[in-house]
Formats: sequence, C-alpha cells, structure tokens
Amino acid sequence: MEPAVASGPEPAELPHDRSQAILEAAKQIGALLKRAGHPFALAGSVAVYAHGGSRYLQHDADFAILPDDAEAVAASLRQAGLDVRVPPEDWLIKTTCHGQNVDIIFSLAHQPVTREMLDRAHVLPVDSVLMPVLSPTDLIRSLISAFSEHYCDFGSVLPVARAVREKVDWDTVRTACGTEPMPAAFLFLLERLNVIDAQEGQP
Repeated sequence: MEPAVASGPEPAELPHDRSQAILEAAKQIGALLKRAGHPFALAGSVAVYAHGGSRYLQHDADFAILPDDAEAVAASLRQAGLDVRVPPEDWLIKTTCHGQNVDIIFSLAHQPVTREMLDRAHVLPVDSVLMPVLSPTDLIRSLISAFSEHYCDFGSVLPVARAVREKVDWDTVRTACGTEPMPAAFLFLLERLNVIDAQEGQP
C-alpha cells in the first residue's frame, strides 16, 4: 500500500514562476505539519513574504521545529511520500517538495528552537494556507545573530529589515545580539540609513 501524499501527487508541470513553486512547497509542508500535530513555524524568505515582504523568493522554504521533534517530523514526511535527507550539519533535515528544497530547522543562529519561540509565532495566510509564522522580532533576531566574521551578507538582510521594521521589537533584538560586533555593525547601518531609530542616548 502506497503512503498518502499530504496534498496529492507532484504536479505534471511545476509553476514557471520559481517564487510560486517555493510557495506551493511551503503550503504543502505547512499543511502536512499541521495535520500531523507538530509544533512549527514558517521561517526564512517565505516568512518575510507572509509578514508583507517581497514575493521574490530566491532559495527554498524553511520551517522551524523543536529539536526533540526532529525524528517524528522526519517520520511524518516519509509517511507522506517525501524523501528526507540528513545533511552533515546537525541542526536541520532536508526534503524536496514541488521540485524545491525545504529545510526543516531545529536550531536558528546556533540556538535551539524553543517552545517559547514557536508560541510567539503569528498565524498568517501563506497564499491560501493559514500557518504559524515566526514573529518578525524572532525572524530578524535569527538573521542578525547569524552574522560573523565569516558570514556578514548585510545586503540580503537589509530589505528584510526594511519590510518588517515597524513590526519588530528592536530593543529585544539589541539585547539579544547587539553586543556582538557584526550584529552591532548591522544595527548601526540600519540607524544611519534611517531604517530604525537610533538607540536612546546615542547620536
């Protein structure tokens, strides 16, 4: 007996629009995780889109889950007929849906995903599917916290910060990662570009 697929078989033709293909993958995986009862939140560029950011999606769909749920989530994906890959990195598992890569992440910026983080998620429509989406504050914090001497692509995160700036608790972001050199530099850049207000007491 063949395992049931969460939202039907793969389409004969994928959407010509790469962004739409990524959205379709996010919708199918989100619906699957909801039905299986796994706590999760949409992350990455599709989460930015759900919060009102650009629909131009370049890479893949990302989901945050609890570390202890990784094996159960992998089992649910396999039961739905999806292949699950375990990469060398020890903070995620991968699958493919509608021809697009999907990362199932249980550690963001070197910090485990927590129940509190998932509880702060906003339930938002992703096209036609309602699902929990990382809060803008957690989304920005995870992106900025990942900056280091070896990775500091400010250009990719700047449009994200612009898109969600009014929804972010910037004091919380500063407290969480603003003492580290690269995140601090990015926050300073946002201030100089008038994306966010300067910290109180600073020029």
